[in-house]
Amino acid sequence: MKSNVDKNLFPLRPIPQHYAWGGYDFIPKLLGVDNAARQPFAELWFGAHAKAPSIVTVESRDMPLNELITSDPSVLGQEVQQRFGRLPYLLKVLDARDMLSIQVHPSKQQAEEGFARENELGVPLDAPERNYKDDNHKPEVHVALTDFWMLHGFRPEKEIAEQLKRVPEFAPLLPLLETGGIIRLYQTIMQAPQKEIDARLKPLIQRLHAQQPDDPDQPDYWALKAARSFPLPGGHLDRGIFSIFLLNLLHLKPGEGTFQDAGVLHAYLHGTNIELMANSDNVLRGGLTPKHVDVQELLRTVQFKCGRPDILQGEFISECEQCYHTPAADFQLSRLRIPAKQSFAQQTGGPEIWLVLQGDVDVKSEASAQHLCKGNALFVAAHTEVTLSAAADSMLYRATVPE
Repeated sequence: MKSNVDKNLFPLRPIPQHYAWGGYDFIPKLLGVDNAARQPFAELWFGAHAKAPSIVTVESRDMPLNELITSDPSVLGQEVQQRFGRLPYLLKVLDARDMLSIQVHPSKQQAEEGFARENELGVPLDAPERNYKDDNHKPEVHVALTDFWMLHGFRPEKEIAEQLKRVPEFAPLLPLLETGGIIRLYQTIMQAPQKEIDARLKPLIQRLHAQQPDDPDQPDYWALKAARSFPLPGGHLDRGIFSIFLLNLLHLKPGEGTFQDAGVLHAYLHGTNIELMANSDNVLRGGLTPKHVDVQELLRTVQFKCGRPDILQGEFISECEQCYHTPAADFQLSRLRIPAKQSFAQQTGGPEIWLVLQGDVDVKSEASAQHLCKGNALFVAAHTEVTLSAAADSMLYRATVPE
């Protein structure tokens, strides 16, 4: 499959997302832009998702990446084009100043069925009650760039029981866990009338308000923060607060990460990370949000498995490159550290995106060359021989498709 363009390295400009929970400093500094107005910068999208495709420069002309791929599918490579029909992943930088919603992502089959169903019903893509924005699943891997707190999957059942005993307001819920396990407990919480939710949560929040917990490694801290961040009309409380005690509370250090497969309940609480996912924007929410929560669709999606998640450390696959392996077929994330005055050579299989977090790098192929510094990104066409030469100690993140 021969390319219609004479270059294979394309400067890539991401699209910022200004969600209210975003930070004010990290992403603007990465981009080298002023943010005197203190606008929240929540995410940068590097990819070809129709909602916010990145911009590539092709022969001195800017165009959305998805248009380049449509006009010249050869940049994907024949195997990726035949298997996925699109760039199969979406790379993000995410800066969470405030808590994100508790959420879960659908399987591929569920996404296809849900997207078709809502299309048939005539639900607009931008409707607030829409569950499925596209027809794809959304497994995701992330790596912390700063200290990072998150919720990930249900705790071991023994720990959940301990939490219910420790929190006096939750003690009456213990029989639900003992007789029906996490399925009965979580389903009961998510389907309970709001007055029952308030009856459990209001005494808890009043007690925590008096105590002012200040340890982010404990759920009490996040429960009080959630109550302040997500007030509901009429003085009601968000039932997502229960999940803070039911899910694993993780404190990741820079360089550590996790993998979120379909059905795994999770929430990012605070910090900055690199995130790579299947090319999708499908989210089903379970609380801590003013957005739409479809409880029945959520319960159809959640994996009711208890246990500890794996913390990814990255495996060195060369002297310079650490790979964060996952079961996902759509993407692979790795981190490159190239010392000053050294080079790294790579033959791409599928299409790749390179993002520089630190340093100064020259990238060369047989057909073209680019200079990258902090905050710069590059889309590399499939089957390209690339050499990266670092003028200073450099760190890059690399998104590709596993072979």
